[in-house]
Amino acid sequence: MVDLTSRQVQILKAVIEEYLETAEPVGSDTIDKKYNLGVSPATIRNEMVNLSEQGYLKQPHTSAGRIPTATALKLYVKELMNKKNLSVADEVSMKERIWETKDDLNTLLQESAKVLAERTKSIGIAFTDDNKHAYHAGYAHILDAPEFFDLDVTRTVLSLLEETRQLDTIFNKVWGDDVVHLVLGEDLGNVYLEPVSIMFTDFTCANRHCSLGVIGPSRLNYQRVVPMLEYFHDLITSVIPNK
Repeated sequence: MVDLTSRQVQILKAVIEEYLETAEPVGSDTIDKKYNLGVSPATIRNEMVNLSEQGYLKQPHTSAGRIPTATALKLYVKELMNKKNLSVADEVSMKERIWETKDDLNTLLQESAKVLAERTKSIGIAFTDDNKHAYHAGYAHILDAPEFFDLDVTRTVLSLLEETRQLDTIFNKVWGDDVVHLVLGEDLGNVYLEPVSIMFTDFTCANRHCSLGVIGPSRLNYQRVVPMLEYFHDLITSVIPNK
């Protein structure tokens, strides 16, 4: 596990999961009382300082608590979190929603973006390389997230959705070999996108490169979003093979 001790991993995971749930900076007292890690509050505080020095936590200047960095969230998604497998009912329901559109890739992608928006309470987005066209749905969902109470953040996200050139740059950058990619605001070099995450999968169907994912706060329910995107990846590539 990278350069962390098992105790640091426990504490980091607890901080991340508390932050994902509350959207608030996390203090050592909260970790001590809620997560029963078997170490003293002083030890938790010291380890949180160590984690900050190693680049996994940061301290907002207005709070004594800490929040995870982009590095920490990516580590969590890749190695620390426990994915919540989709139920058979979920899989059947999502398949039924897009099955009637299987003869037209554009319509299928548009409906898939709608389903993702509904299921994740985020903005669902689909993008195709051939005509640089984006489909998106679920704008209202982001207004419920504290991160988007900042109008500059919301305005920047909406502008991003309108600029297909920016989306093309994001979706076509090499993010690794995983089926699902996580792009955080810190990766994009825009201060107003720092509270934002883009999680997507990509695939080739009917000889067209496509991307499908969600845009929301960096506190996405990753345990649920990742298996959902993996399912869509496998479903769509099986429904619409390359010609």
